[in-house]
Amino acid sequence: MENTVRLHYETHPYPHYPLLASVRRCDSYALNLSALWARFNGQLPTKSDQHILIAGCGSFAPYPFAVANPDIRITALDLSAANLRRARLHCLLHAIRNVRFHRGDLLDPAACPGAYGLIDAYGVIHHLQEPLVGLKALTDRLAEHGIIRLMVYSRYARQEEDSIRRAFAMLGIRDVASARQLLSRARPGSRLHSFVRSSFEMRSSSGMADALLHPCVKSYCIDELLELMHGAGLTPLLFAHHGALENPVEEIARLREMEARRESPGNFVVFLGRDNSGPCRPTEGTCLLLNPCLQGCVNSLWPGKTSVLPRLGHDTPLLDRGAQKFLRRFRQPVALDTLSVGEQQEAAVYTRALFLLHYRP
Repeated sequence: MENTVRLHYETHPYPHYPLLASVRRCDSYALNLSALWARFNGQLPTKSDQHILIAGCGSFAPYPFAVANPDIRITALDLSAANLRRARLHCLLHAIRNVRFHRGDLLDPAACPGAYGLIDAYGVIHHLQEPLVGLKALTDRLAEHGIIRLMVYSRYARQEEDSIRRAFAMLGIRDVASARQLLSRARPGSRLHSFVRSSFEMRSSSGMADALLHPCVKSYCIDELLELMHGAGLTPLLFAHHGALENPVEEIARLREMEARRESPGNFVVFLGRDNSGPCRPTEGTCLLLNPCLQGCVNSLWPGKTSVLPRLGHDTPLLDRGAQKFLRRFRQPVALDTLSVGEQQEAAVYTRALFLLHYRP
């Protein structure tokens, strides 16, 4: 199966973003290692923790991770030479120099051994023949207090794709041209026609191949996902898909209720750990610091007619003039106990959004 999956991505590198497509550093704030480490461990990462592994990196992910972490060692691992070539070229065109590219199988313990402070497994585990073996292999590479970001397909978010993929398999459709020809015949007003018109992945050959022609795909219900993560000795620290509640226990209960109605918030995104010390409590001796990715957009007024930035993520605070003025105070560490009660409450909003780092110095 490994060779089949590798051949799929040699033929269809994914995702196929334009090589000149760029990411503003402020938009990469949620990938910053220091921000994540402070959120889940209540301190800043030590030098030995400052190493990121992107497992199954595809053709694009190394670039935004490097934008978010320009001074961090990043290792990009993928089965596909075609994916790695495009990812490397994207980085070169944007003057990215802190990424090391490695072709290999994440199941091979000799491929990019740890320890890593952050491992990104976004959209890879669900393409393995044995997902639990794969997640355990990543867990073995984690540094002490390390973090894994995992994205896997949700069964109720993938109902259309899974149905079409099974139908294509039964019909023997294995290439994009044949798939596109059949989809073009979908009757207007039908579910199939509506799916083709609304799906972002149907806009490109690589997207269509990944969504409908992949040789190895598994989608999850929440309890299956919990079984997977617990089997690897991992604990959910925070769910990060759209609309997720901050408390993992409450979010799991919400997801179960949604699944009882055959609904889903989208694919599952969750941060995992096994020995994390947890976020800081509002006690004396802790500090607040601006997320390094936001330094550029609070140091001066944002270009344009106004100084209002769009939201940088789902349900995050709007960076208007007042927000920028407040956040500008934290370009250098500020002791929490020097803030008024009102300022502490305002800072807590930005801390939850990862705009501010709350840590023990």
